[in-house]
Amino acid sequence: MKSTLCLIAGFCVLAFVMGGCNTAPKSAEAKADLHDDVTAALNKFKRADSDLESLLNKSQGYAIFPTIGKGGALIGGAYGKGELFEKNQMIGYCDVTQASIGLQLGGQKFSELIVFESKAALDNFKSGNFAFSAQASAVAATAGASKAAKFEGGVAVFTLGEAGLMYEASVGGQKFDYRPK
Repeated sequence: MKSTLCLIAGFCVLAFVMGGCNTAPKSAEAKADLHDDVTAALNKFKRADSDLESLLNKSQGYAIFPTIGKGGALIGGAYGKGELFEKNQMIGYCDVTQASIGLQLGGQKFSELIVFESKAALDNFKSGNFAFSAQASAVAATAGASKAAKFEGGVAVFTLGEAGLMYEASVGGQKFDYRPK
């Protein structure tokens, strides 16, 4: 059990070190694969909430991360790659890293959609100064969730669980990076 915990913690640290350097996929094939994953994830979000399309059309833009892998054992981390859209046009690549500390054990995968209500919020994301504190909250993408979305600082966050189980009572935050296409 102790070796498993050390392995998970080591993987999380490695993911942060390796992941932060590769915001944009390196090959045309990797870019196409990511785009396919983004499209599939966006369709899942829209199936979960039929009103989401309207929200996205009214928004300044959105970032979508088709798969964020998260793991932890006292110290945790998460990493995922995605694409950034402005006025429904893909404008670049983004990634998310997350660090947390506290009571946590397990691993999970989920998708995340960040909707930007204003140009200022989108520009803040593109500047590289965008991060969520431990207090930021995400809403599970379900029927009607987008109609009830509450923008905080011009941003609303939706998540869809994919797989895994994670027990967590920790403090952390998410940091984002962006590269134009």
